Amino acid sequence: MDRTERFYRMDQMLRDRTVVPLQSFLEELGVSRATFKRDLDYMRDRFNAPIEYDRDNNGYRFAAGERSGPRYELPGLWFNASEIHALLTMQELLKGLDPGILAPHVEPLMERLNRILDPHPRPLSQGRGEQPSVEEIRKRIRIVRMAARGMKLEFFELAATATLRRERLAITFWSRHSDKTTDRVISPQRLVFYRGNWYLDAWCHLRDGIRSFALDGIRAARLTGEKAKNVPEPDLDEYLASAYGIFAGKAKGWAKLRFTPTAARWVAHEKWHSKQRGRFEADGGYVLEVPFGDDRELVMDILKYGPECRVLAPDALAEKVAALAGETAGLYR
Repeated sequence: MDRTERFYRMDQMLRDRTVVPLQSFLEELGVSRATFKRDLDYMRDRFNAPIEYDRDNNGYRFAAGERSGPRYELPGLWFNASEIHALLTMQELLKGLDPGILAPHVEPLMERLNRILDPHPRPLSQGRGEQPSVEEIRKRIRIVRMAARGMKLEFFELAATATLRRERLAITFWSRHSDKTTDRVISPQRLVFYRGNWYLDAWCHLRDGIRSFALDGIRAARLTGEKAKNVPEPDLDEYLASAYGIFAGKAKGWAKLRFTPTAARWVAHEKWHSKQRGRFEADGGYVLEVPFGDDRELVMDILKYGPECRVLAPDALAEKVAALAGETAGLYR
């Protein structure tokens, strides 16, 4: 049992019983007499716990009546060491989403956690080494960001505020696909982190429909103060999640792909779509079927497997992939 867990256990034992004998503490906490005394002193000194020894009943109890000085109270936010290690690991992951994108908001919380966590390594039970320190955790976690596009913290904060407050957002947006910039008013519905980049699913009042905006495409943004239009979750999913990838639109058909036995060892364990279907073939190959509408992202994923992936259906998709593969090969002739 971690030390912080023992504090709460000691508190609960004293609240549940009139008097708690020393032996009961030692047995239920699984500690030595010396460790218990250190914990008891810590609770008295740091948390102002009014714990006293009752000689008549040969045990410990909370002192009765009013007591001068600071009020006794265990911290409202308290974690054991393993939970803090997990949170510190999450901090490193959050930092890796975008350079500093969430750091201003996460760092204050993490500083509090750093202070709660004992900075000195402590032995683990059953001879498993020591509890890692904060710095050790940070040193042992490596976040590699690939193909992530830069964005401004200001626009992320505005998008998050508008989404959570249910407020409309006026944006100037540059589309990479059309290479055009337009001014729009949108009603944000949810923020999405996808393949290393942030997107904002929203109702676009200019296009009068659901759209997904890459946050790195926002060139200017401001809150309008107007109430956002609410789009039911099922409608969002039908338009944005029914087809393949990040490109919006309803699914128009299914792609049937066959992977070689070598590629199957990876693809069979990957999730390409929530509604995908897959099966192994006798030779170890793998057939994957996914719904799609806009085929741009699907084509990119197919081409990255080169000759280890063949499009079985539909014919139009197979022809497009074959044409692009031919053009690529032509660059090296």
